[in-house]
Amino acid sequence: MAIVDFVSLVHKSTKRDYLGRVTGYPKAEAATRAKEWGYDYWDGDRRIGYGGMHYDGRWRKVAQAMVDHYRLKAGDKVLDIGCGKGFLLYDFTQVLPGLEVSGLDISSYAIENAKPEIKDRLQVGSANVLPFADRTFDLVVSINTLHNLYCYDLFAALKEIERVGTKQKYICVESYRNEEEKANLLYWQLTCEAFNTPAEWEWWFKLTGYTGDCSFIYFE
Repeated sequence: MAIVDFVSLVHKSTKRDYLGRVTGYPKAEAATRAKEWGYDYWDGDRRIGYGGMHYDGRWRKVAQAMVDHYRLKAGDKVLDIGCGKGFLLYDFTQVLPGLEVSGLDISSYAIENAKPEIKDRLQVGSANVLPFADRTFDLVVSINTLHNLYCYDLFAALKEIERVGTKQKYICVESYRNEEEKANLLYWQLTCEAFNTPAEWEWWFKLTGYTGDCSFIYFE
């Protein structure tokens, strides 16, 4: 397993008011509404989620970096777990025409409002029970999703990623290295259930036999 950073440029492009996140709107109510994974989370008030998730091409550089790093080729199969509206998968198809992409997300709203060009390749489902055969995909990715699972579902999801993937897998999750980052994570998050340091995440990976790559999002 290697730490490979594909996501930090996208993550760091967003300015965050951590204190405003907890003082500008009742945090418990915001989290409750966010976890319905509906309009409020994706396209509603910024204090409850993304504040409007619209395609802007920002994930194209991530897709390109993954294609280059994993030496993907036309005909390879890529699965995105927690694909949301499918923006990363769409960018994969633009970077490498002929790539076969599939996506899965817990949110029926996200799938219903996905990028039209790839909507038929996405489905509603849970990361802990993937509806795919063993070793189906040449690359399995999951970005900013697995930290939303309770420990028993996280265990199952990591096992499932290992089952449906071949050699290439990549996971990015939220984490913290010190008390300041921990506080910022607690202030900012709305849906996180697995609050782990990098060492704890690595423990999870070893426990479940996960053999892919990973990286961590920090709230500095």
